Amino acid sequence: MSESSLNAFWSNFLGESPNWYKQTIIGFIVVNPLLLMVAGPVITGWALIGEFIFTLALALRCYPLQPGGLLAIEGILLGLADPHSVFHEAEANFEVILLLMFMVAGIYFMKDLLLFVFTKILLNVRSKKLLAFLFSIVSAVLSAFLDALTVTAVLISVGVGFYAVFHRVASGMDVADKSHDHTRDSSVQADSQSDLEAFRAFLRSLLMHGAVGTALGGVCTLVGEPQNLLIATVAGWDFQTFFLYMAPITMPVLVCGLITCVLLEVTGWFGYGALMPENVRQVLTRFDEGQQAAATARSRAKLQIQAITAVILVFALAFHLAAVGLIGLLVIVLLTAFNGITDEHEIGHAFQEALPFTALLVVFFAIVAVIHEQHLFTPVIESVLAMSSEVRPAMFFLANGILSAISDNVFVATVYISEIDAALKAGEIDRAEFDRLAIAINTGTNLPSVATPNGQAAFLFLLTSALAPLIRLSYGKMVLMALPYTIVLTSVGLAAVYITL
Repeated sequence: MSESSLNAFWSNFLGESPNWYKQTIIGFIVVNPLLLMVAGPVITGWALIGEFIFTLALALRCYPLQPGGLLAIEGILLGLADPHSVFHEAEANFEVILLLMFMVAGIYFMKDLLLFVFTKILLNVRSKKLLAFLFSIVSAVLSAFLDALTVTAVLISVGVGFYAVFHRVASGMDVADKSHDHTRDSSVQADSQSDLEAFRAFLRSLLMHGAVGTALGGVCTLVGEPQNLLIATVAGWDFQTFFLYMAPITMPVLVCGLITCVLLEVTGWFGYGALMPENVRQVLTRFDEGQQAAATARSRAKLQIQAITAVILVFALAFHLAAVGLIGLLVIVLLTAFNGITDEHEIGHAFQEALPFTALLVVFFAIVAVIHEQHLFTPVIESVLAMSSEVRPAMFFLANGILSAISDNVFVATVYISEIDAALKAGEIDRAEFDRLAIAINTGTNLPSVATPNGQAAFLFLLTSALAPLIRLSYGKMVLMALPYTIVLTSVGLAAVYITL
C-alpha cells in the first residue's frame, strides 16, 4: 500500500476524530489479543469494559457506535462472547429497542406542543430554583407511571427546541412572525458569546435535574424502569405490593433528592445555578409572541391534535395497554395521519435521533454478553451471598450500585435476582429474606447507578443525543453534575436499606 493510500486510510478511520483518539483505539485493538494470551479471558474482559467506557467518555470526540462497535466485534472474534449470546441479550431487551425506535419518533411529532408548553413555563416561572424543582419532580412523577426513556426523549426534544430558537436569532434569522419583515430587533440580538455559554449552562442544569428526576421516580413503581418489572415478575409482586415494599427506601430518597436539587441551585456548585440570560428571555418572549400572532386555524388544530394524542399516550402508558414501543407506534400513526404528514422522507426524519442510539445499545449488549459469558461479576455475587443475613441487604445494595455504574442496571438486576431466586428454591434463604434482598437489588440498581451514563439508559441516551454537543454536555461533565446526587441517593438509600431491611 502506497503512502498516499495509507494517509487516505488513516484520514477515513473514525473520520474527524483527533489522531491521539484514533491511535488509542488502534492500541486497544492490538493489545487485547496479546492480553488474552498473557492474562486470560477474565482480565481481557475487564479491559474490554474499560475500553468501552473510554469510548463513552469521549462521545463528543467521536460517536461511541464506531469505536465501541469495533471493540465489541473484536471481543466476539476473540471468543469472549458468542454472537448468539449477543442476540439473546438484545432479545431480552426487545421492549427497550422497540421503545427507542418508535416512542422517541412519536415524541418528535409532538415537539410543537412540547415547545409551546415549556416555553410558557420558562417565561412565567422566573425563579430558577422553582424551575429546577419543577423539572425534577415532574420528571420523577412521569417516570414513575410512564417510562424514564420516554421522559428523557421529551426533555431532549424540549432542549433542542429552545436551543434552536435561540441559535436562529444568534445566527441572524428571525423567529417572529412575518410582520417583522424578517429583520432583527437590536434589543434581542444574541451576538454575545457569553449569552450562548450561559444559556448552555442553564439548559445543562435543567436537563440534568430532569434526568436525575427520572431515576428518582423510576425506582418507585413496577413500570418505572425495565429491571423493576423483571424483579417484580420473579418475586410475584403486583403494582401496589411493589410500591409499598419500595416506599421505605424510595420516599426518603425522593425527598432528599428534591432537596438536593434546590440546594444545588442555591449554591451553584457542580455546574448548577446558571440563570437564563435576559437576552435569551427576550428572544423566547419574542418567539412566543410571534408564534401567537402567526397562529392560524390549521396551526391551532395541529396543537389540539397533539394535545389529544398526548392524553391518549399518558392513558395508554399509565394503564399498560401495550408494550411502550407499540404505544409509540400508535402515536406516530395518529400524529402523522391527523396532521397531514404523509411523505415518507418527512416521516423518516423522526427516526434520525433514536436509531444511532439503538444501534449503540445493541453494541452495549455485546459487552454485556462478555460480562455474562466470562462470569465477571460472579466473584462479587458469591462474596455477598456468603455474608451474614444482617448485612446482606446493605451489601447487595452497594454491590448492585457499583456494578450497575460500570455496566448496565438491567443486566445486573437480572443476574442478582436469578441468583437469589435460585438460593430461595435451594432452601438457602427463606421467603422473607428473598423479599428483603429483592428490594435491595431494585433500589441498588436504580439509585447509585446515576453515577455514570453507563448505569442509566436514560443518561446514556441524553449523552449520545444531538443535544449533548450543542449544550457541551460531555461524559465527564455529566459525571461531575451527577456526583452530588450520587452521594445523596446512595447514602440515603443505603441508610434506609440498613434501617428498614
